[in-house]
Formats: sequence, C-alpha cells, structure tokens
Amino acid sequence: MNQPLSRAQSFCDRFGLRLPILLAPMAGVPAPAMSAAVANAGGLGACGALLMAPEAIKAWAAGVRGQSNGAFQLNLWIPDPPPHRDPEHEAAVRRFLGRFGPEVPAAAADATPPDFAAQCEALLAAAPPVISSIMGLYPADFVAAMKARGIAWFATVTTVAEAKAAEAAGADVVVAQGMEAGGHRGRFEAAYAERDAVGLFALLPAVVDAVRIPVVATGGIADARGVAAALALGAAAAQVGTGFLRCPEAGLNPAWSAGIAATPPEGTTVTRAFSGRAGRSIATDYARQAAEADAPAPAPYPVQRALTQALRDAATKAGDLQHMQAWAGQSAGLARAEPAGALVQSLWDGARALLHG
Repeated sequence: MNQPLSRAQSFCDRFGLRLPILLAPMAGVPAPAMSAAVANAGGLGACGALLMAPEAIKAWAAGVRGQSNGAFQLNLWIPDPPPHRDPEHEAAVRRFLGRFGPEVPAAAADATPPDFAAQCEALLAAAPPVISSIMGLYPADFVAAMKARGIAWFATVTTVAEAKAAEAAGADVVVAQGMEAGGHRGRFEAAYAERDAVGLFALLPAVVDAVRIPVVATGGIADARGVAAALALGAAAAQVGTGFLRCPEAGLNPAWSAGIAATPPEGTTVTRAFSGRAGRSIATDYARQAAEADAPAPAPYPVQRALTQALRDAATKAGDLQHMQAWAGQSAGLARAEPAGALVQSLWDGARALLHG
C-alpha cells in the first residue's frame, strides 16, 4: 500500500473508523441525522456544541449513539477574554442593523454564551471518542480529565506555531484549518485571524513537518480531489464542512443551500459582521455593506453575535439569503445534494482511486 493510504489506514485503525473522512463540527448545523449518517458510513460525525447548554450536549450525544455506531466528535470554542463594551458604538451598530432587519434593543447586546466550564463537564459526561477544540487550547486539567477517560483530543490550528503549541499541550491530533474554510477561522488570537490567513496547501505540509502527531486537513476540501491532495501532502484524514451542507440530513435552509451551489471560489468573503469573530460566508448584500467605509466596525465577539441575532433569525425565517448568516467555504460550488453516507463513500472511493494512480 502506498504511503498516503497506509497513513490513512493507521489513523482509521487508531480511532475506530473505516474511512478517513470527518464531518466538520459546525455550530449552526448540529443536525444529529447527518452525524449518524457519516458515522454509519465509516467516517466521524461531529457536533459544534458552542451554543448548546449542557443537557442539550448530552441529549445530542445520546441521540446520535441511538442512530449510529457512536463515532463522533464534540467540539467547543475556547472562550475569548471578556469583550470590551462600548454602549455608544453598540448603539451605532444597532442603528446600522436596523436598516436590514428588525429594530435591535439595547438589551440584546447583553446576551451571554453558555457556561464553558459546565459545557466541558457535559462533554466528559457524554464521553465521545473524540473531543475537539477551536480558537485555542483546553486547560491542562480538562486535558488530563479527557486522557483519564480515554477520550482523544483533536485541536484545530491555523498556523505552525499553534500546531506546535497544541502538540505540547497534549493534543492527540491537530486539525490544520486553511483560510479557505467556511465559517469561523480558528485562529487562537482573534485579532490576527485575517492577518495570518494561510491557505491549506501551504499550511498542511508545514504542519506535518512540524509535529509528530497525526494531522487532519480541513478548509476548502469538498470532493475526492481535495481529499486525495490532502493525503498526498501528509494528512492522515480529511475533514469536510461546507461539502456536506447540501446533504438532506443537514436540514439547511433552502435559500442557503441554493446559495452554496451557486457560489464560485471568489464569491465568499471573510467578515466579522455576523458574530464579531472572523468567518467566511457567501458575499451577501449585508456582508458587503457591513464592509463599506461608512458602516460601523462590528462589535467584539460575542456582542456582535447577540446584536445580529434578530436580523439572522428574520432572514432565515424569510429565506432571505442576502441577510442570512450563510457560512460557506471557497469550495462551496463543489458541494453536492446527496445523502451524507453516499457522499462519505464517494469522497473516499474517488480519493483512493486517484492515489492508486
């Protein structure tokens, strides 16, 4: 067997998978049915638990176990420091948002995320085979608790320095996220997310060379060619996000799904206008206008996310893509509307054929 396929097989053997295809954890798309389908096809399902209360995390894990072989990862963001609050600036953001959707009351900015420590306890109670992180590294005591329970830690990184730090902190695997990825960028330092943007095929071999642990590739992978290229560059597996969003199990808003299908690589943009954290979305009217010189700068995360909640909810309800939070990676146009299990198999069959030459 050639080296890329042997590496992938070793990864699968270690983590109880049949195929080296991972579903990316996406906080806005927790759909248990999709993770169950990916797991049952031999890959690794995923839940982005960022916005979930502890009981919801445990219920999600139990639900997926009831429908699948239990191969999934649970993912949390490492919290940023408390945001700087500026009521005058927040008022300007609220006025700007009022041009596109419902009026935003001042109290909307006070919404707070779920308690991180309680979420971490829920992850341990759910006991998935894999817990993953993004935006930083888990505290040492939580890493020790994972290790004691036999839970693997997959740490998302966006630079070589982050990869080295993750390995030193005890990560079992690093997930190298290229700037092509849809949704939020995983940069540990939020302020540097745009400045330090590195494409996957430059980042991946550098990370592979810098660490001794397996590397999963993610960002801009949406078909068999991307999977094969990632493995050829040293990855042990490929993680796919946007490429799964048009699968029926995702339950995506039809307008968002159609927008993904019609988006070329240059049709996405990195914006802080939805959450205050840099993320890649379809270049909608709202995202473009929020970047204009006369628009107020987004409030910091999570204040901006709270301020835009009403706009995002109204747009989703109306099927209004131009004002929806429509995350999408640069390979969006490659996403196919087919069952998730069939997509997992076709990704791997096609990649294996390409690697066999």
